Amino acid sequence: MALIRPFLFGLAGAALVATGALAQDINPAVKARQSHMTLYGHNLGLLGGMARGNIDYDAEAATAAAANLAALAALDQSRYWPEGTDSDTLMETRALPAIWENIPDVIEKSRTLAAATGTLATEAGGGLDALRASLGPVGEACGACHEDYRVPND
Repeated sequence: MALIRPFLFGLAGAALVATGALAQDINPAVKARQSHMTLYGHNLGLLGGMARGNIDYDAEAATAAAANLAALAALDQSRYWPEGTDSDTLMETRALPAIWENIPDVIEKSRTLAAATGTLATEAGGGLDALRASLGPVGEACGACHEDYRVPND
């Protein structure tokens, strides 16, 4: 009996900790898409810094970051966007409900981003001017989707 009591208290404590962790966890689809956007931002930050002259241009680093963006844009994101994970339903997201009302437009914007990041991936290592020229369409593609389908920054 002396060993059973600590074991049961340990199980009860673990269950409480696990329950608390689950209650605080973000919807997995929202977490996945936010993580994906964070990776976009990380790579765009490096490339944007180079384009603005805040970071020295480095062809190898530019090529790697651009390849990362192209790979991210090529990933199947369909499971990131289940209905009911919009800003009207969940506090932890900025995805507007309009996404689910305009799926063909969202898909087209996604294709535009994939094409722009593909071009960037082939051009980014070719010099600062090539990076700047090919980075603009990526920013435009990101902005087009965010303008229509993301709660604006206040």
